[in-house]
Amino acid sequence: MQNLEIALITGGSRGLGADMAIRLAEQGKAVVITYVANQEMAAEVVNSIMAAGGKALALRLDVGVVASFQAFKANLVSAIGTTWGATQIHYLVNNAGMGATVPFAAVTEALFDDMMNVHFKGVYFLSQTMLDIMADGGGIVNISTGTTRFAFPGYSAYASMKAAVENLTRYMAKELGSRQIRANVVAPGAIETDFNNATIRNNPNVKAMIAANTALGRTGMPDDVGGVVAFLCSADAKWVNGQRIEVSGGQFL
Repeated sequence: MQNLEIALITGGSRGLGADMAIRLAEQGKAVVITYVANQEMAAEVVNSIMAAGGKALALRLDVGVVASFQAFKANLVSAIGTTWGATQIHYLVNNAGMGATVPFAAVTEALFDDMMNVHFKGVYFLSQTMLDIMADGGGIVNISTGTTRFAFPGYSAYASMKAAVENLTRYMAKELGSRQIRANVVAPGAIETDFNNATIRNNPNVKAMIAANTALGRTGMPDDVGGVVAFLCSADAKWVNGQRIEVSGGQFL
């Protein structure tokens, strides 16, 4: 299946990542999702895609452990080769993340380092590691956050790492352009998932506050984001490069 396009989505076992995988599979792409601990949830996503006639695999990856990336790449190449007869991926969606709402004064070095490893260092070096198996003309989508534009108490470490990713994305776009590889950012606003202990989904007061400060009058849902990522991983977005697209319904305008 040499013409089959393959998208790798980190953190695809639930929430935003799962919806991205489903939307990309609906485009006819084969998807590889990664998980750290939620193997059963990852299998559910894969089974759902396959039941709908799509193509999907799930592989374990801890994006906070750079030393594991070469072994993961070898595992990925083996898996796509065995399953689909493929040797390359076409799209990389750096979505995996961890959440913590901690005031600036209370952030520890350990938490800062965890955030750095997962949200910035992991994105930087996983993308670098994937370059030699990424097809020319492909694309990278880095998932950021609305909190790089507006300040929300407790997100200083998280937003700082995401701001670094946004800057990195412009360098990716510049330096990978010779291979026609595009790099863009999708920055969701407040989304109802189980991210960060499902704070938004489970707290009516938080939901009401966000809805009141969002132009479209509600909090976001995973399916508000997946289609935007799928668009960026398509020929329709062939001239979109080095951009930050916020998907927040107009939060804190």
